Amino acid sequence: MPDKKITVIAYSGHRHDESPRGFILYDEEITIKETLNRWLEEDFSGKSRKRYFTIKGSDGYIYKIYYDEKKKEWFLVL
Repeated sequence: MPDKKITVIAYSGHRHDESPRGFILYDEEITIKETLNRWLEEDFSGKSRKRYFTIKGSDGYIYKIYYDEKKKEWFLVL
């Protein structure tokens, strides 16, 4: 199953993927209460880079989201 494209509300600093603050999932806004982990994955053969975040949402659930720098889009890992 492919990951789900989502809309992320992010810190409006010089890098929009730097610090997500919330996201929209099925028409519901979920605020990020805590960032539990963050890391970078690079695929040198495909020249892609993804910035991953494991976060705790305002609904109490733990989510893994990432920003795909090549596509310039955010995704929820399903």
